[in-house]
Amino acid sequence: MPAPASNAPAAGHALAVSDLSTGYRGVPVVRELTLQVHPGEVVALLGPNGAGKTTTLETIAGLNRPLSGTIELSGENIAGKPAHLIARKGLALVPEGRALFPGLTVREHLRLAGGRSGPREEELLEMLPELRKCLGRKAGLLSGGEQQMLAVGRALVTRPRLLLVDEMSLGLAPVIVERLLPILRRAADELGSSVLFVEQHVALALEISDRAYVLTHGRIRLEGPAAELRERRELLAASYLGETAA
Repeated sequence: MPAPASNAPAAGHALAVSDLSTGYRGVPVVRELTLQVHPGEVVALLGPNGAGKTTTLETIAGLNRPLSGTIELSGENIAGKPAHLIARKGLALVPEGRALFPGLTVREHLRLAGGRSGPREEELLEMLPELRKCLGRKAGLLSGGEQQMLAVGRALVTRPRLLLVDEMSLGLAPVIVERLLPILRRAADELGSSVLFVEQHVALALEISDRAYVLTHGRIRLEGPAAELRERRELLAASYLGETAA
């Protein structure tokens, strides 16, 4: 496997969100949010339940219309555009509920997402070898960990420019999470995808990330290099509570 990508940002932004306010029925849940993801970078979006993390990802992906602000994918403003058009521009979302089709097999999921791209499928199976033994099984018969691997694999088979992942670890045992989360690092290092992901396992998230943002009550309270945040646990805890810490 190639060496991990450098924390030094590449030129330009894969994703640039500026002064984003978004919510539901005109009521803001996220206010004036600004964040960036550089090409080939892995960025964690952390924070307590109800902070607005899922709302942020859904708005970036086009599933929710922003109230104000801009969202640029490789320099193009995609704010408010339909989700299917944004997906064609190279964005892939792995939603919290996985959104698999229980009656379709693993192979059918991959080919539905990737078209007739045999080489892409084989490349993916080298990255996620546990899916190989499941290719003929229906998604509804897979374990929780296998389903999550399939959800991520279905997104990666498209070789996305930007991968959004919402709560990969939801409902999974910690030992499974420890195997799954590094896949996001590999997606950046081996496929060149930029990654923005939401995760409740903070320590594991910071281990695989280049940078992180902490969202509390709809606003960014803390941001910085992942290595630095790992060493500043008190500051990280304070930001989760919405407190201002020096």
